[in-house]
Amino acid sequence: MKCAIILAAGKSDRMGAQKVLLPLRGTTVLGHIVDRIARSAVERIFVVVGHEGERVAEALRGAPASIVKNPDHEAGMLSSVRCGLRALPEECEAVLVALGDQPRITTEVVDAMARAFSSGGKGIVVPVYRGERGHPILFAARYRNEILERHDDVGLRGLLAAHPDDILDLEVADAAVLSDMDDPDAYRREQRALG
Repeated sequence: MKCAIILAAGKSDRMGAQKVLLPLRGTTVLGHIVDRIARSAVERIFVVVGHEGERVAEALRGAPASIVKNPDHEAGMLSSVRCGLRALPEECEAVLVALGDQPRITTEVVDAMARAFSSGGKGIVVPVYRGERGHPILFAARYRNEILERHDDVGLRGLLAAHPDDILDLEVADAAVLSDMDDPDAYRREQRALG
């Protein structure tokens, strides 16, 4: 089973509003991301919430996603990754960690990453656009305990640094893997890009 953890616990300080709840294509930014990942090879989706968590959870009512609360969300992104990992079912063999502010991520990229994981013989798959690594990241569940116990200061970059020989850099034709949404200008850019 392949599972996804979507990180949606941050405060969105630079946006000035909870960015995952901003409207986008008839839903919210986060709803749009959940919908795209739900159409992929991923079988279970877990959304980690923190700041304004009740509002975020309410906005996902009826969506094919389980809500995981991070009571320590101000500790940073790794704390949310760890909350998500603790919630995963035992049968989960691979974990996709996606950002809650990357609305142009596509089902096709997620599926390409899943195929690469299944056939590539590597435990970590990272999308690469024109030589630059992006998000989301997919890794084998065997790395779960390592992430729970190590890399406090560097997060998932620490996992990549610790296992360079187990990484498959997957070239993709979609620059969206490099693009997230931190401020109002970036939100307008994503709206334009998605029509």
